[in-house]
Amino acid sequence: MTTLAIDRGAPGSVRVKICGLRNAQDVAAATQAGARYLGFVFFPKSPRHVEIAQARNLAIEVPPGVAKVALVVNATDAELDAICAAVPLDMVQLHGSESPARVAEIRARFGLPVMKAVGVAETGDLSKIAEYEAVADQILVDAKAPKGAALPGGNGLAFDWRLIAGREWAKPWMLAGGLTPENVAEAIRLTGARQVDVSSGVESAPGVKDAARIRAFLEAARG
Repeated sequence: MTTLAIDRGAPGSVRVKICGLRNAQDVAAATQAGARYLGFVFFPKSPRHVEIAQARNLAIEVPPGVAKVALVVNATDAELDAICAAVPLDMVQLHGSESPARVAEIRARFGLPVMKAVGVAETGDLSKIAEYEAVADQILVDAKAPKGAALPGGNGLAFDWRLIAGREWAKPWMLAGGLTPENVAEAIRLTGARQVDVSSGVESAPGVKDAARIRAFLEAARG
């Protein structure tokens, strides 16, 4: 199995994932600002969706040391086969209703580290993290999508960060949900997150990344 080194970072360092990249300018802006993960969305309902050929062209230009992540939602084996065969990836992010068994199955079949998103709105939602920790390499602690929402993430919504203040998990985890250059420093302070994920928070319009906001986000996250 391919392994991705999970560097928890030096004290005071925070690793940033910029998700929903769709063109070479966005990739350059994210890498030049210091992002450690780049996310490519394979979900047609999302304004950040990329076709496989498009993602391949972007991924092959990503500098070494920056992790390339495929975000999928309840993808079939055939869909994942097509993505993984064409795009040089370092990780798969599962952002649907995949069960722990399905997470384990994907991890074994494709030989890539898997990050599983867990939606949080209240304390009771946190119990799901333990279930997925046993089978995933990382956990994305995200805001739960509103009932009936078309997108499972990328809705620009935050949850009450105090719900996870002081909590520790065995696996590396990443904070997501409604993060922006204006609030990411406070989110890190309240939660102790060492990794953060942003998509809509660095956009000027849905699916349109803003290089200045990307730079501002990285600067704020790193203090």
